[in-house]
Formats: sequence, C-alpha cells, structure tokens
Amino acid sequence: MRLAGETVLVTGSTSGIGRAAAQMCAREGARVAVHGRNVARGERVVREIAAAGGTAAFFPADLADEAACAALVDAVAAHFGALTVLVNSAAAGTGGNSPTGSFDTVVWERVLRVNLTSAAWLCRAAIPHMQAARHGAIVNVSSRQAERASAGLAPYVASKGGLNALTRAIAVEYARDGIRCNALSVGYVVNERRDAGMTPAQRARLEGMHLTRLGRAEDVAYAVVYLASRESEFVTGALLPVDGGGTIARGLVLG
Repeated sequence: MRLAGETVLVTGSTSGIGRAAAQMCAREGARVAVHGRNVARGERVVREIAAAGGTAAFFPADLADEAACAALVDAVAAHFGALTVLVNSAAAGTGGNSPTGSFDTVVWERVLRVNLTSAAWLCRAAIPHMQAARHGAIVNVSSRQAERASAGLAPYVASKGGLNALTRAIAVEYARDGIRCNALSVGYVVNERRDAGMTPAQRARLEGMHLTRLGRAEDVAYAVVYLASRESEFVTGALLPVDGGGTIARGLVLG
C-alpha cells in the first residue's frame, strides 16, 4: 500500500485521467476525495472504489469559483481529518480553433481560470493542511502542448505552460516544509467519449506522434501514484513526460 495513511484530493475525477488516478490512489491505500460537477458520475466513482475495497467520498465544486476552491479543500480536510496530496487533474479545452490572432476572450479566460488559476487557488488552500501534516505532495497534470504546441490551441498551451511554472515556484517555496510539487507532461490519452468516433486514419495520425502507442488513463495514474508516494521524496519541481516518447518524436508527425 504505497499511499497508506494519505488523504488525496483528485480534481476532475469523475471521468478520464482523474477517475483512473482516484481509483489507483485508493487501490494503494489512500483515502480519496473524488471531485467533479456531475453528482451521478461522482457517486458512481465512489461506489466503484468502495466495491474494490477502497475509501472515497464525493465533493462537488465549481473550480471556476475562488471561494468554491477553498471550500472544497476545507471540506475534504474536515471529512477525512487531513489532506496530504492534491492532484490537479481537472482541465478545460478551447472547444475549437483558438489561435493567438483570433481567440475569443471568453474562451481564454475560461481555460486559464480552470487550468491554471483554479490550480493555484487549490494549492493555496491545501498547503496549510500539508504544513500541519508536516508533509505533502502536489501533482499537476499538465500537457506536452506546453513544450510542443499544436496550432489553434493558444489558450490551452498558455495555461499548461503557466501550470509548469507554478509547479516550480511551489517546489522552491515549500521544500522546507516537506511539501513537494511536480507536474506530468501528458501526451495524447484516449478518452472514451471524445474518441468514440475516431476513424482509422485519425488513429494512425495520432499514433504517429508517439514512439510506443496511444496513451491510456491508467498510464498517467501510475505516474500520479509515484509522485504522490514517499518513493519520490527526492523528486520535486520536475516535469515528468508521460507521452510514449511523443515529445522527442513530435517532429515526425505534426499534430
């Protein structure tokens, strides 16, 4: 049980990467706070964790609201008696083509608010609880888009670049308190709903952006557990690629 005794909040954990991370953290012995806006999906994840022998509870919150972020963290700490791991997995996409020369300000502000600002709000609220516990780990789920950008995603690319910088700042500021902060540079991960209609040509194009295969949510969850556990005590301020070699091979196929 690599996370025995830890209390983990995973944002955006009603589906996709967040859901896989919540399930795997629970499997490794953590008490898990499942977060999202869809109550039915959140409660389903909690039931899945409980059926597998884990401990979890669902906490709804709108991360675009500053007060809601603080209330979410405090509610988790009050329910479980502590908060020692924060996984910022929730993310917003651009919803379409958003190059720098023509992006919509509403889209820009929404993406930055969810992907970067809310992560900062949650970290701000969680750090005192980690200081009280005398240890803590923050895992920010970022994207390789921050290093190898695709055209038309300017708000998303900027938000993930900011998240990487925030990761380094927190690592420097709170190392003395035993709090580590790392980020994952995630490649293309297949999503059941988004990719349900993927054509063979689209799959071939996406696979060509990787050296191995397309990613699965579980691939990212394994890395989350590592960075959340004491096994990575000597790792902080790092950006860990979880992308099937996609970063070093990005020039082979544009995407």
